[in-house]
Amino acid sequence: MVTLYGIKTCDTCRKARRTLDDLGVAYRYHDLREDGLDATRLDAFLARSDWNTLLNTRSTTWRGLDEADKRDLDVDRARALLLAHPTLLKRPVLETPDHFLVGFKTDAYRALQAA
Repeated sequence: MVTLYGIKTCDTCRKARRTLDDLGVAYRYHDLREDGLDATRLDAFLARSDWNTLLNTRSTTWRGLDEADKRDLDVDRARALLLAHPTLLKRPVLETPDHFLVGFKTDAYRALQAA
């Protein structure tokens, strides 16, 4: 099963959804703002990707954090921030049993069609 994690207002997430639809790839959409991000799912993400890749330091949510929250980050502090603010997750995240993609690249999504 393909699951796409994102938020509805994100242009990149919309582009990813359109691409999956155009390719005929069936997927389940998980809206991080509405559905949240639980510890079990986040730990699975962290097992498949580095926390530096998953933490979106260019987001509006990041800019709104206190400076103290942004300092001295490590995996545990990043994990706590992501659990408290799921929209800090770099989007979209596409997860299948065989693939884990953070961000959107058309070619990587097209490769799913062949898989």
